[in-house]
Amino acid sequence: MKMWTGRFKSALDEQADAFNRSLPIDKRLYKHDIMGSIAHATMLGECGIIPQNEADAICRSLSDIFYDINNGKLKISDAEDIHMFVEEELTNRLGQIGKKLHTGRSRNDQVALDVRLYMRDAVTDIISLLKDLTKTLCDIAEKHTGTYMPAYTHMQKAQPTTLAHHLGAYCEMLLRDIDRLSDCRKRINVLPLGSGACTTTTYPINRNRVAQLLDFSSVSQNSLDGVSDRDFAIEFTAACSIIMMHLSRFNEEIIYWASDEFGFVTLSDEFSTGSSIMPQKKNPDMNELIRGKTGRVYGDLVTLLTLMKGLPLAYNKDMQEDKEAVFDCEDTVKTCLSIFTALLPSLTFNVDIMYKGASGGYTAATDCADYLVKKGMPFRDAHKVIGQMVGYCCDSGKTLDSLSIAEYKQFSEMFENDILKTVAVADMVDSRKITGGPAKKTVLSRINKIRKQLSLLD
Repeated sequence: MKMWTGRFKSALDEQADAFNRSLPIDKRLYKHDIMGSIAHATMLGECGIIPQNEADAICRSLSDIFYDINNGKLKISDAEDIHMFVEEELTNRLGQIGKKLHTGRSRNDQVALDVRLYMRDAVTDIISLLKDLTKTLCDIAEKHTGTYMPAYTHMQKAQPTTLAHHLGAYCEMLLRDIDRLSDCRKRINVLPLGSGACTTTTYPINRNRVAQLLDFSSVSQNSLDGVSDRDFAIEFTAACSIIMMHLSRFNEEIIYWASDEFGFVTLSDEFSTGSSIMPQKKNPDMNELIRGKTGRVYGDLVTLLTLMKGLPLAYNKDMQEDKEAVFDCEDTVKTCLSIFTALLPSLTFNVDIMYKGASGGYTAATDCADYLVKKGMPFRDAHKVIGQMVGYCCDSGKTLDSLSIAEYKQFSEMFENDILKTVAVADMVDSRKITGGPAKKTVLSRINKIRKQLSLLD
């Protein structure tokens, strides 16, 4: 028997009942539903809304229900949703006393509370995984401050850099991801309980006490908004979408680095797969799956935006669909972060091939132009001179670092013997010492600052 059937003369159609039921999805909220109910019952007793001894009995029984679910003694089944399951089980155990738990609240503000409690934990978990990944990147980068590779623009070789500098770019992205989620958590951490169905309640409840018991920083200030707000869920999936975009970009690079054409990376056996027909293949399936699952998380964000775009105030049953998108987003991001953090240390970076790439493709061109500028030539004139030199190299099959000083002087008498040192890969990288640059000292300094920043989050 449904707890809301007082005015109904016939039972819910079996097909409609199955369609309406959300228990298969929201059963993972059981811990948070029970946490919220214990806080609510505690407040009801303290405010004298129900007798204190009955509030104590409700809290004890709810704790027992949590223990029984956690230990497999109680199976979650045969209910409309997790909220009804817990309340029905409580009533089975306590009889009439159990029926008093729902005094002063609605499922509308109850589910809003449960989702916020759940997402608060999800944010904490994902931030922890982001920290682990960032630390792993710092560990790898620290070993490769002298591993030279080309930096690209438009997927064309641009200038030399180091693997450490390249990995550091992703550290910066991950730090922003952590910051975004931390900021999102502030808006998650607002207590909606007490909003009732839509216009609060006539009982003299103490919302601030419930917020204190559940460690919420504030309470919602408008009951209509309290039950109908899902901005926090949209913001969470948006932040997760950006995380997945960062992971997708990184894995895209690893995928082509591992190709025979690049050869920058060799995949480990532990994190790659073979072909059913081509014996030679070692496929970057884990990297491709992370790239592919990015679209899934984007879909979760679009689901929530589309779900909410046309809803009038306050609660509507459409909002039952929010949880599946949030849960899928959380699960996908956690899985991808975990597998990628485990995968990264298994990669073998082919240092010699990367170095060869750093010195090819006329990556010294900008430094050659800067050399002339420092000698007094206007930059645009220097740009033209070096462009002509690159054209000469293309026609003669040479590189800038292979030219003789005599060949340099054919293009400008400003060139002197020190140009040969200027176009050396190591010198080009180490000359870029300013903040954000790839010089070894600069990169190591930034790695140390990132480590300290992460330690402050512990």
